[in-house]
Amino acid sequence: MQVTETLSESLKRGFKIIIEEKQLAETRNQRLTKLGHEMNIPGFRPGKVPLTIVEQRYGESVQNEVVNEAISNAVRDTLSERGLRPARQPSVNLKEGYKKGDDLEFTFEVELIPDFEIPDLKDIHLTRLKAKPDEKSLKSAFDTIAQRQREFKAIDEKRPAKSGDVLSVDFVGKVEGVAFEGGTAENVDVEIGGKGFIPGFAEQIEGMTPGEEKVITVTFPENYQAANLAGKEATFDIKAKSLKEAIVPEVNDEFATKLGFENLDKLKEAVEKQIVAEYDQMSRLRLKRDILDVLAEKVNFELPEGLVDTEFKQIWQRIENDRKNDLLDEEDKNKDEETLKADYRKIAERRVRLGLLVVEIGRVNSITINEDELVQAMRAEAMRYPGQEKEVMEFFQKNPQAVESIRGPLYENKVLDYITELATVEDKEVSPEELSNMPAVKI
Repeated sequence: MQVTETLSESLKRGFKIIIEEKQLAETRNQRLTKLGHEMNIPGFRPGKVPLTIVEQRYGESVQNEVVNEAISNAVRDTLSERGLRPARQPSVNLKEGYKKGDDLEFTFEVELIPDFEIPDLKDIHLTRLKAKPDEKSLKSAFDTIAQRQREFKAIDEKRPAKSGDVLSVDFVGKVEGVAFEGGTAENVDVEIGGKGFIPGFAEQIEGMTPGEEKVITVTFPENYQAANLAGKEATFDIKAKSLKEAIVPEVNDEFATKLGFENLDKLKEAVEKQIVAEYDQMSRLRLKRDILDVLAEKVNFELPEGLVDTEFKQIWQRIENDRKNDLLDEEDKNKDEETLKADYRKIAERRVRLGLLVVEIGRVNSITINEDELVQAMRAEAMRYPGQEKEVMEFFQKNPQAVESIRGPLYENKVLDYITELATVEDKEVSPEELSNMPAVKI
């Protein structure tokens, strides 16, 4: 195998490789001979099929297999022998006009993971914010539980519908005065102030009284599931039919018993425990952000442009979607596109730099994710879909990429836990509001 370096520029490397045909022919003939021993064709003794017959049937596929394998091995060996670590899959180009019988000639280019020093992790000083459930958070939790257990009771009183009521309506939806498919229904329950309908629908029927009729105008979201309606303005002829009011249960021992607890005190213990777990998770996320901020200040090295480009494209796609649906942060709404792209390019660079650093810390310190940890994480993800746990696990088994989407964050968290153990961490008691106020990413 002849290897010639054709490019050495920053983190980019390029090589031209020539593999002699006789080497390929040897491998090709070995594969064809093995196939001949395994084939069973009428007129020939088992294992005695002539090589010419085997080649007629399988020559092209074996040739492709041998060439692809030779290229893969040559690229791997070239990088390994030179101690080069690719940042992503190399780009390979086969010499134009190559055919069976020629020496195999191809070029490949690759971006490399840069060399950099890991900062002294023991020199990191962090403040871990901690919060305890207060009366306000406990009351909010109980209010939420009670709201989820509310029942709706029909009322005969003819009064305007208010927030929290359920108004039963008939409606006919029209675009440019023409009723559209799926836009007509009768006796539909709409919760005033609730979610689930087109934005502006429930808000505009608040105050209607059973028997009253009204025409409202709404605009379908740009990302509405029915493409023929997305972004369009529509009118709805509304007829209010009947009204139900919400009966919210009192939080007491009887209420707790209905939820499966011995008494109210036991329910309070469970709620407080859940809140503590949520606060601990927020504390962990804050600490993780702080670790990444500290690391970002301690390192600065050249980045593979391809990785940054890929990361930026993913970020920018989300930004464009947010802008289309008017979901941009207030700060971003006032920026021109050039400024916005520059800011998010910096965020992409930060993510790539920190990603490479976290992976290197893990590699140097032999941090890995074992099979048990991976399976446990997949099961935890499956538990988020009650009744579909089996299907979710089967999905993971059939989709390696989905498994990697679990492995990545798991690995990152394990490395950050390792950093936390080495760092100096001081605990600080704060209010729940301060804990939940996650700061913006530093760029």
